[in-house]
Amino acid sequence: MQQIGSGSVVQRLWAKPAITVIGIDTTSIAKASNTLIPRARAKVSMRVAPGGNALAHLAALTRHLESHAPWGARVTVTPGDVGQPYAIDASGPVYDAARSAFTQAWGTAPVDMGMGGSIPFIAEFAETFPDATILVTGVEDPGTQAHSVNESLHLGVLEKAAISEALLLDALAR
Repeated sequence: MQQIGSGSVVQRLWAKPAITVIGIDTTSIAKASNTLIPRARAKVSMRVAPGGNALAHLAALTRHLESHAPWGARVTVTPGDVGQPYAIDASGPVYDAARSAFTQAWGTAPVDMGMGGSIPFIAEFAETFPDATILVTGVEDPGTQAHSVNESLHLGVLEKAAISEALLLDALAR
């Protein structure tokens, strides 16, 4: 299987922007014919890696789409919400306490991992509260299917996450 793009999987996940079509409106299969359709829409999600500028990336994507419209088609880009990327420096006593709490609750050391971009409000939060320590966690089991229509969480996993949080809050209170 050949992948689209360039670079290693790690680079693609953590250090490069990514574009995904997350929805398409066009003629349904039931009504499709061998004719040109007058209109189609797509919703595109763009993840911007830390160090990138979301507005500059959006402008570049818009220019690309508009300049590559086939056969005289008209392309209209309607920007949605824009969130800047952010990379958290996960060092210091709060992060050490969090790792300790996770280790106690789960019986194994947690895995630190970065994902390109971040939850969109994190950069705004960090800018508004520059002295705040930001801890972003995600607890999932293999069947979680995060962000899908069938997203779920095993109750045993939820219990360990709650224990982790209680242990962290106890450590921070000291």
